[in-house]
Amino acid sequence: AETTDLKPLCTGCSLGQQPFVRYGGHQMAQAKELDMWFRSFRNTGVYSNLRIVVAAVSGLVFLAYVLSSSSSSSGGRSGFLGKRAEGGETGIMEATQAVESGKPINLGEVPPLPMMMYIVLIFAIGGVVFAGWLAQWVLSKDEGDKKMQEVSNAIREGAAGFLSTQYSMIFKLAFVVLIGIYFLYAARTPPRNLPGVEASSLALCVALSFFVGCVLSALSGYVGMWVAVRSNVRVASAATRSFQEAITVGLRAGAFSGILVVSMVLMGIIALLFIVRMIVPAARLHQLPFLLVGYSFGASFVALFAQLGGGIYTKAADVGADMVGKVEADIPEDDPRNPAVIADLVGDNVGDCAGRGADLFESIAGEILAAMILGGGLSKNLPADVQSGYTLFPLAIHAMDLVVSGVGIMMTECPKNAKISTVDPMEVLKSGYKISVALAGVGIVVLCRLLLHTDAHPLAWMHFALCGFIGLGTAFLFILVTQYYTDFNYPPVKQIAAASLTGHGTNVIAGMAVGMRATAAPAFIIGLALLSSYKIGRSAFGGVASAGLFGTAVATMGMLSTVAFVLAMDVFGPITDNAGGIVEMSDQPEHVRDITDTLDAVGNTTKAITKGFSVGSACLACFLLFSAFLDEVAEIAGVPIQSVDLANPEVFLGGLAGSTLVFYFSGQCMTAVGNTAQEVVNNVRQQFRDKPGIMDGSQKPDYNSCVSIVTQAALREMIAPGLIAAIVPLSVGTFFRLVSSTDDPLIGAKAIAGFLMFATVTGVLLAIFLNTAGGAWDNAKKYIERGTHGGKGSDAHKAAVTGDTVGDPCKDTAGPSLHVLIKLLSTITLVCAPLFVADGHALTR
Repeated sequence: AETTDLKPLCTGCSLGQQPFVRYGGHQMAQAKELDMWFRSFRNTGVYSNLRIVVAAVSGLVFLAYVLSSSSSSSGGRSGFLGKRAEGGETGIMEATQAVESGKPINLGEVPPLPMMMYIVLIFAIGGVVFAGWLAQWVLSKDEGDKKMQEVSNAIREGAAGFLSTQYSMIFKLAFVVLIGIYFLYAARTPPRNLPGVEASSLALCVALSFFVGCVLSALSGYVGMWVAVRSNVRVASAATRSFQEAITVGLRAGAFSGILVVSMVLMGIIALLFIVRMIVPAARLHQLPFLLVGYSFGASFVALFAQLGGGIYTKAADVGADMVGKVEADIPEDDPRNPAVIADLVGDNVGDCAGRGADLFESIAGEILAAMILGGGLSKNLPADVQSGYTLFPLAIHAMDLVVSGVGIMMTECPKNAKISTVDPMEVLKSGYKISVALAGVGIVVLCRLLLHTDAHPLAWMHFALCGFIGLGTAFLFILVTQYYTDFNYPPVKQIAAASLTGHGTNVIAGMAVGMRATAAPAFIIGLALLSSYKIGRSAFGGVASAGLFGTAVATMGMLSTVAFVLAMDVFGPITDNAGGIVEMSDQPEHVRDITDTLDAVGNTTKAITKGFSVGSACLACFLLFSAFLDEVAEIAGVPIQSVDLANPEVFLGGLAGSTLVFYFSGQCMTAVGNTAQEVVNNVRQQFRDKPGIMDGSQKPDYNSCVSIVTQAALREMIAPGLIAAIVPLSVGTFFRLVSSTDDPLIGAKAIAGFLMFATVTGVLLAIFLNTAGGAWDNAKKYIERGTHGGKGSDAHKAAVTGDTVGDPCKDTAGPSLHVLIKLLSTITLVCAPLFVADGHALTR
C-alpha cells in the first residue's frame, strides 16, 4: 500500500509512531500486528503448554463421556462399567454351579470382562507409544564429540554386560521358585472364595502370574537402563549449548522409564486378567485378583535382586574410586586418570536406573492388586452395576497417571533467556510436578464419581475422593520433607557442611543426626494419612471396616497417581551424574562442568525424593498387602483372624524376628559393599604403582579390570541377602505352625502377621534414616565443592568426602533394598499363606 508520513488518525495506540496506511490502513496494520503477535506467541512455551492442557482436559472429558455413555438409557450406570447383558450375575452363578456338578460350561453364559479394561488397555498402549516418542526425541539429539562418545560407549558396554549376566542368574533362581509355587498350590484345596476351581488351574494361574511379573519387572528395568546409557552423552552434549536444553533432555530421558513402567504394569495385569478368565471361566471379576497374587511376588523377587546387585555394584565402585582417587591421589571426581571411574559411571545406571525401575514396578503392581482385592471384597455387598467400578478403580487411576504425568513432563521448561546462576533447576522440575498433581486431583474426582458412585450411598464417592486427595497430599509432603533434609539450600545439609570444619568424625555424627531426625516427619505424615483415610473411608458406608480399608487403598493410589513423573525425576539423577562424568573425562570447558555439577546436585535431591516417595508408598502398599494376607488366610482356613495379640509369645517372637531380619539384611548389604570396595581399592592402588605415568597422562589406566572385579563381586555378594530375605519369613511361619498349632490352627499365620508388622515398621524407619543421611552427606560435599568452607581440596572437603563415602552404601544399597524387602515379605507371605495354616484340608487335596 502507498504510505505517507502523516500522523495517524487514531492516537494513543501502538501504531502511533508508524506511517499511516491508506485504504483502511489503520485496520490493516492492526490485523498485521495481531498476526505478528500470534506468530510470535506460537513460538513460546506458553502456547505449547496451552495446547497440552487443552489436550489433557479433552482426554479426561472424553474418558468421562465414554465411561458414562450408557447411563441415561437405563437410569443407572451400565455400558462400560456395567454388565454386558442382563442377568450377568446369574450367568456367573450358573457357571459356578456347572463346575461344581461336573457339567460342561457354556461360555455364552459367562459375561465378558467389563469394557473399561479395554479402555485402560488403550491408555497403556498409548503410554508405550508416548514412551517410544520420548526415546526417539532424546536419541535424535547430538552425541557430542568423539571423546564424549568413547566414554559413553564404555559405559554402555559395562552396563549391558552386567545386566545380562545378572538377569540370567536371577531367572535361574526364579525358575526354582516358580516350580515351588506351582506344586504348593497344586497340593492344596482351593480356597472357599473360588468354588469349583481345580487345584491345577489355580496353580497354573499363580505360577503364570509370577512368571509374567518376573519378566516385565526385569524388562522395565533393562529397557530404562538401555535408554539412560544413551541419554547421558546427549545431556552432556546439550550442556555445551545451554543448561535449559540439558534439563529438558535429562527429564524426558527419565520420563521414558516412568511412562514405560506404569504402562507395562497395566498391560501385564490386564493381559493376565484375560488369560486367567480363560483358564477359570467361572471366576467372578472380584475373584480374579486372588489368582494374580504371584504377579506382585514375581516383580518383588526380581526387584530385590536387581536392586541388591545394582546397589552393590554402584556403591562399591563409587567408594573405591573416591577412597583412592579423591583422598589418596587428590584428583577430582570423575577424573579420567582414576581406573575405577568407568565402573562408577556404569554403576549409576545398573543401580539407580534399572534397580529403581524394577523397584517402582513392583510397588505399583502390589498396590494395584491389593487394592483390587479390597475393592472386590467391598463390592460384593453392592449392586451388580457398580461392582466392576470398585474392582477396576486402581487400573483407571494409573491410566490417568499416564495422562497427567505426561502433561507435566511436557510442560516442564526452563526460562529461555535465564542464566543457571539465577534459576534453581529443582524448582523447574517441581513446577512440572505441580501441574501433574493439579491434574491428578481433577482426575481423582472424576474417576471417583464415575466408578465409585452408588445410589444406596450417594455420598460415598466423595469420601473416597477425599481419601485420594490425602494420598496426593502425602506424596507432595514427602517430596517437601525430603528436599528439606537433603538439599543444600536448607539448614540440615549446611549443618553437616559446617561440622566438616572440625574434622571427619563430626561430619559423620552430624549426618547421622540429620538422618535420625528425618524419620519423625515422614512417620507422622504416614500415620496421619493412614488413620484419616481409614476413618473417612469407613464413614462412607456407615462404619463398615472393609470400606475403611478401601479408603486407605484409595489414598495409596492417590499417592501413586503421579508416580510416572516421580520416576522421571529419579532417573534424571543418574543420567545427569553420568553426563557430568562424561564432561569431566572428555576435557570440556569449565562452564560446561558447572552446568552438569548443578544438575548433578539436583539429581541427588531428586533421587533422595524418589527414595522417600518409594518408602512412603511401600509402607501404604504393605498395609494393603497385610490386609489382603489376612483375607487370604481367612479364605484358606474358613475362619477369620479376629486379632493379632502381641501378648501371645509366638506373635511377639515372630515380630522380633521381623525386626531382626531388617537389621541383619541391611548389615549384609553394607558388608557386601565394603568387601567389593576393598577389591576395587586394591586394584586401583596397584595400577597407580605399576603405571606411574597415569598421573601425568603418559599411560592409560585399565578401566576394564575394575569393571570386571565389580561385576563378579556384585553378582556373588547379592545371593546371600536375597535368599535370607526369601527363606526367613517362610521358616518362621512354618516353624510356629508345626510347634504350636495344637492349641491354635492359625498360630503360624498370626506369627507371620506379627513378623510383617514389625518388619514393615522397622524397615520403613531404617530406610528413611539411611536414604536421608546418605543424601545429606552427598550434598554437603557438593555444597563445599561450590566454594564454601574452603572449597575443593580443603580439610573440610576431605571430611565431607569421608561422610559421603559412609553415606554411599546407605542411600544407594541398603536403603533402597529395604523398600523392596518389606514389600517382598508381604507378597511372599501372601502367596505362601497355605504353609502357615495348620488345617489339614488347606494343604492337601
